[in-house]
Amino acid sequence: MHDDQLTVTAATVRALVADQFPGWRDLPVRDVAAHGTVNAIFRVGDGLTARFPLRPGDPGEVRRELVAEADAARELLGRTPFRTPEPVALGGPGAGYPLPWSVQTWLPGAPATPDSAAGSVPFARDLAAFVRGVRAIDTRGRVFRGRGRGGELRSHDEYLESCFRRSEHLLDVPRLRGLWADLRSLPRGDAPDVMTHGDLIPGNVLVAGGRLTGVIDVGGLGPADPALDLVGAWHLLDAGPRRVLREELGCGDDEWARGRGWAFQQAMGLVWYYAASNPVMSGLGRRTLARLVEEEGEPGAPEPGQQHGARSSGDAERIG
Repeated sequence: MHDDQLTVTAATVRALVADQFPGWRDLPVRDVAAHGTVNAIFRVGDGLTARFPLRPGDPGEVRRELVAEADAARELLGRTPFRTPEPVALGGPGAGYPLPWSVQTWLPGAPATPDSAAGSVPFARDLAAFVRGVRAIDTRGRVFRGRGRGGELRSHDEYLESCFRRSEHLLDVPRLRGLWADLRSLPRGDAPDVMTHGDLIPGNVLVAGGRLTGVIDVGGLGPADPALDLVGAWHLLDAGPRRVLREELGCGDDEWARGRGWAFQQAMGLVWYYAASNPVMSGLGRRTLARLVEEEGEPGAPEPGQQHGARSSGDAERIG
C-alpha cells in the first residue's frame, strides 16, 4: 500500500513473541486478513492481537506513539457500552523487524463493510451511543493538537487540491470541487472541543447481527471538533439510519454539515491513494463520496455559493 512499507510475516511474529514474551511462546500466531493501512495485525492465541506499524520511522518516536495509543486505550476503556481494546504489552525491534510493536486484547466481531450494517436502525442507535460515551469523557482542558482532522476544515485546502489533481481520472472532480468549496467554508463558531475517536471508518467498527459489538484503533482518542465523529454517518450508514443517528445525537445543521466536510476530506484521500494497492479502502472513499453527493440539498447540507477564503497547508498523513 505504501512505497516504503515494511514486510511482516507470521514467522517474524512467532520469533518476536518467543524471544520477548516467552510465556506466549506456545500460542498459535495467525495473520489477520484485514484492509487496514497503518498496522499489520496478527492474532496470538485466542485472546491477543499483535500490531506492527507498517511505515518506517524512528524507533524512539514510534515507541512514544505506541505508549500514547496505549494511554488513549486505557482512557476509553469502559467509558462506552461497547468493547474497546485493552493494552497488554509493548514489544521491541528484533527478528529483522526494526520497530516497537504493541499487543492488545482481541475483540470479537467482524469489521464492518461500507454496507454491512448500513440499513440497520439499531446499529445507527448503537453508533450514536458510542459517540455519546466518547463525548462524555472529560477533556481535562486539552484541545485539538493541530494535526490531521479535527480543527478547521479550511486548513485542509492544500491537501484537497492535491487530491483533486490526483483524482481527475477517477472521479467527477469538477462537481466535487464545488462541494468542497461549500463545505470548507462552514463556520466552527464557538463549539468547544470534545473527546472524539477520530477515525470511525468501517474497518474500525465491529459488527454482528446488524449491531455494533466493539470499536478498535482507539489510539486517536482526543479533543477535536464535535463533528469529527459524525464521519461514520456517511462511511457506515444509508440515508434512513443516518437520519436516526442525527436525531439520537441531536445534531444541529452547522454541526451536521461540518461532519459532511470531515467525511469528504477523508474520503477524497482514500480513492486515489489506495486505487491500486487497497481497492477496499478506495471503494470506501467512493461509496462515502456518493452518499455525500446524494445528500446535497437535504437539511443540514451547506447552501451553494457560500464564500470561501484562501488556501492553507495540509499534510499527507491525513490519508486513511
